[in-house]
Amino acid sequence: MQQLDLKTLSLVIGQIAEEKGIPQEKVIEVIEMALASAYKKDYGRKEEKYRARFNKKTGKVNFFLVKKVVDENMLLKEGEKEEKDSLPEGQKKVRFNPYRHIMIDEVPKIKSKISYLNANPYTPNAKINPGDEIELSLPEPEKFGRIAAQTAKQVLLQKIKETERETIFTEFSQREGEIVSGIIQRKEGETVFVDLGRAVGILLKEEQIPNEFYKIGSRMRFYLLKVKEAPRGPEIYLSRAHPKFLSKLFEIEVPEISSGTVEIKSVAREPGFRSKIAVASKEEGVDPVGSCVGAKGTRVNAVMQELGREKIDIILWDKDPKKFIENALAPAKTCKVKLEKNKAIVEVPKDQLSLAIGKNGQNVRLASELTGWKIDVREAKEEK
Repeated sequence: MQQLDLKTLSLVIGQIAEEKGIPQEKVIEVIEMALASAYKKDYGRKEEKYRARFNKKTGKVNFFLVKKVVDENMLLKEGEKEEKDSLPEGQKKVRFNPYRHIMIDEVPKIKSKISYLNANPYTPNAKINPGDEIELSLPEPEKFGRIAAQTAKQVLLQKIKETERETIFTEFSQREGEIVSGIIQRKEGETVFVDLGRAVGILLKEEQIPNEFYKIGSRMRFYLLKVKEAPRGPEIYLSRAHPKFLSKLFEIEVPEISSGTVEIKSVAREPGFRSKIAVASKEEGVDPVGSCVGAKGTRVNAVMQELGREKIDIILWDKDPKKFIENALAPAKTCKVKLEKNKAIVEVPKDQLSLAIGKNGQNVRLASELTGWKIDVREAKEEK
């Protein structure tokens, strides 16, 4: 006969907690629910409510019959409908069920069996009121029968799975906006699935760098975009195309950014092709552009390597919009910047016009996104 041995529970709890990455307290809570279901299957009635309590110190499990204390005012009469706010909180009107309820005047007769009052250890001097929940001590079986053991196992597996999903959701929700590392697991159409250790991340087509190859088994870094709850468990959406992926990579590579000495003011990006990042220093004497470039370009090259050799322009931010716009149009050299509401009219020499606009308008488009100004590039008129 298949049996459930309570003496091995301590070992089981530790093992589950370690394997699933779930706190021991949560595992104990789940096992208590499973044991209560098993006890009810072997010794209880369908209408009754049971609770199991596991003692971590002794490894012992105690079982209780749970009943709600009621008085005449809490009982619904024949044909009576429940009225909202008619009773104090916790004293909701109920139809009396002798298996789940006990009248307040019957409580003194069973006081010796009460072990818990409202989930707290009961003391003889504690006052019991209508609406309270009491737990009555029950005989403790050492083993359960086959059907009860199967019931406990089913409840345990189901609840452990639910708890594991909740734990994963909480863990990854707290990491939204951070960089995570994962191994390319598989591809389904144009969607890439990434093994993140305890969960699988989803990289949709629109969050991929164009023309980037995702080789199965290779390890890559991703920006954790968002986490959504779903029936089958949390869905973790990743990105390699998001502008913040670029700024987070610079945080990793540039100590001055992670320490707060250098600040990233804005980022404009066309994934896989070109990006512009505006930086400023918070401390006098620190060159923000030089800090991001690194000795012989080591820092910016490390970021470019991660992004598949995406070109990156590091721009010096300036509080003067005209100067900032001029810097943002690098590598072009401008002559004159005129501001009109949200529009900036920029005049550049004839030989700088194609540089300022860029291939297919890319340079001026990124400069506009970086500065927040609509930029109109024109050829400077020659002065007579």
